[in-house]
Amino acid sequence: MKIGYRTIKTAIGTPFAIWIATLLNLENFASAGILTILCIQITRKRSMLSAWHRFAACMIAIVFSFIFFELIGYNPLAIGLMLFVFIPTTVWLKITPGIVTSSVIILHLFVAEPIGWGIIINEFLLIIVGIGTALLLNLYMPSLEGKLEDYQLKVEDNFSTILKEIARYLRDGNEVWIGKELTETASLLEEAKSLSFRDVENHLLRTHNKYYHYFHMRTKQFEILERILPLVTRIWGDNKHAHVIADFFEDLSGAIHPGNTAVIYLQKLKEMRDEFRNDDLPATREEFEKRASLFHLLNEIEQYLIFKRSFKKSDV
Repeated sequence: MKIGYRTIKTAIGTPFAIWIATLLNLENFASAGILTILCIQITRKRSMLSAWHRFAACMIAIVFSFIFFELIGYNPLAIGLMLFVFIPTTVWLKITPGIVTSSVIILHLFVAEPIGWGIIINEFLLIIVGIGTALLLNLYMPSLEGKLEDYQLKVEDNFSTILKEIARYLRDGNEVWIGKELTETASLLEEAKSLSFRDVENHLLRTHNKYYHYFHMRTKQFEILERILPLVTRIWGDNKHAHVIADFFEDLSGAIHPGNTAVIYLQKLKEMRDEFRNDDLPATREEFEKRASLFHLLNEIEQYLIFKRSFKKSDV
């Protein structure tokens, strides 16, 4: 069983917040621990947002509690009527994650009858201690760089294998490959994009990073590879075009890395397309269909390389 950083932070932060609240002689000191648990998130950005939602909701809850309890009385009816107003208010202000936390504060004030400055200050300090502890712990976030690099290497290795298998099929129609790299790559890309987005949210002043754009680019390329596979089956056969494209795929499989090689291969592709256009026209319907599939395949490869070229331009 693997214990994550969020679990460790929760285990450390909850008793620490309760301890601080005890030192300050706060009533309902255990609630500081509840606030800490709710505010610890998997990224810095989510932690800040969670803290703001809960702080704002609690402040509004204190004001509403004073108005409703003092006007209607300290009875269940007052709580019900107040929630009829309070919950829509949090929805309107887009701070609904703070409803649960503020409900604890509301019940504290309800039991404390009447509401005075002492209990208000007590609840305010509970909120500060609980949320502050969570924010302090979330200042540290483990680096995801190593994991993202591992995902990158695995995806590139699978891309290389897929391109080699396509080249092999174009040469001899080899159907031994079971295609496990296809399903594996789809899963890797989803996991990698999710992880890279977490990395973005761990940097409050950053809205993107190179890995997020990189895996987005690879996802687009992977979609093209999936479209290419059916086209390859249509042009395989005893013809020079299939062997020329097979050599191109074989060469391309050795250049799967973050470097900017797309421009080189786009030029090779242009030369290959010009060479095919200068060939004799198809003499039969079957040859015509193969030629059409051939040019469709070249267009897909071109788009594959353009995505890579665009990624390198945006990465500069």
